[in-house]
Amino acid sequence: MNIQRKYSLPNCTLLLEGLSDVTRAAQFQEMRPELSILVNAECYLSGYNQPLTGGREFFESLVRAVSGYAQEFLSSVPNPQAHNQESELVEFQKVDGNRHRLIIHSENAPEGFESQSNNSKRPPIEIDLNTVQLFDLVEAVDQFFADTQTLPELSLELQPVTRRYGGTSQALIRQAVPAAVGVSSLAIAAIAFNLIPPPQIRPPQPKPDEQTSSTTKSLNPPASASATPITAATPTPTPTASTKPVVKDLEALLNTVPEITDPSQLRALNRQVYNQVHPAWTKRSGFQQDLIYRLGVAADGAIVGYKAVNKEANEGVGQTPLPNLLYNPANRAPISNEPIAQFRIVFTTNGVLQVSPWRGYAKTPEVVGAKITDSNITKGLNQKLYNTVRQSWSGTPTFTRDLKYRVAVNKDGVIADYEPLNQVAFDYFRETPLPKMFNAIYGSNVAAPNDKEPLAHFQVIFKPNGKLEVTPWKGYQ
Repeated sequence: MNIQRKYSLPNCTLLLEGLSDVTRAAQFQEMRPELSILVNAECYLSGYNQPLTGGREFFESLVRAVSGYAQEFLSSVPNPQAHNQESELVEFQKVDGNRHRLIIHSENAPEGFESQSNNSKRPPIEIDLNTVQLFDLVEAVDQFFADTQTLPELSLELQPVTRRYGGTSQALIRQAVPAAVGVSSLAIAAIAFNLIPPPQIRPPQPKPDEQTSSTTKSLNPPASASATPITAATPTPTPTASTKPVVKDLEALLNTVPEITDPSQLRALNRQVYNQVHPAWTKRSGFQQDLIYRLGVAADGAIVGYKAVNKEANEGVGQTPLPNLLYNPANRAPISNEPIAQFRIVFTTNGVLQVSPWRGYAKTPEVVGAKITDSNITKGLNQKLYNTVRQSWSGTPTFTRDLKYRVAVNKDGVIADYEPLNQVAFDYFRETPLPKMFNAIYGSNVAAPNDKEPLAHFQVIFKPNGKLEVTPWKGYQ
């Protein structure tokens, strides 16, 4: 299967195309596939009609040169990794304070880029970038390194510039700030290079009925790191009904507690996260790029923290319900050494919510809880469920693809749980009788599933032609 990954900024876009290694690829529907074999890389720069293209060697050289030059630019200390034309396909040269020359040594120059060399065998491509374009390219590379499902084995080997070699002046910092990177991004990059001492982070003091501010921090960033907020809720000493959660570093929390990795538990928590976020997401338009976050979730489904993965997510968090969904210590026991699950959540530009485990599933998940396995009983419950759903399903379907659900019933045939299995089933669930049936019993469409008694599980398919299929459950595909 061909896989594409896109990392977009206003002045630069990286587009990677490749395949999954079938020996490592997970065979699970909800996991974001891993791009482990790079076939083609394209770098689009504002002001140029044609992209820079190449294979893995070109892309690896590009990210090394970009990160090395960014380190050099911020530290004013020469970095040979940015100018190694003998062994690298890509190098950078500083033209002046606001111009940076990107040079690509390749055998074929794409149309739209003029070679400034008379050597017909290997004409280099030379492109002048301003500082805004440079930092957009740097951040696109940052987004790539933050994506654990794309070339996960590729990493940078850059050494920090020690303070005794640093020559950065206040004038340079003032020059870099307007270059579309922001004060906080520059501070994080400077910390990574040991240019300035890290600020002392003090947790804000909570005040009643007042939203607390978030602390921005990056743990072990790459040399071209940019700031993204890492937000987590932590208990206050004496919570009250009006107390808001204090903000804490999510990654620091994850480093001190166990991680939930059991596939079956992750599957159940995946549903709880979706059921919390989906109805609360009301602002589903107004942004140009997908908003991607990393979530920390407790074993009971409480969202204990989130981190923006891309720049758009950093800027658009107010358009998501995440800040309001962080657990409140006043309403729940404090998070101490509880295990935490991690999820990837995407608020897409077309209004579709995507939730999946951050690391995927290690193996096929199973339904949690005791099961009714007697074939005679399940056969009778199969027919009873079919009759109940068939009688309740009327009207003309507007969907054009099969809606697939897992539906569980107790020994009396009463619906105890249901779960969409494909995206179209999420989108059109209101055209099925399942939410009404569930609501009539539990008073909510998203009530916690009944796991206190054995259940029989079935796959229910609503077809666009009005046909209904109910078959015994055989597990997740």
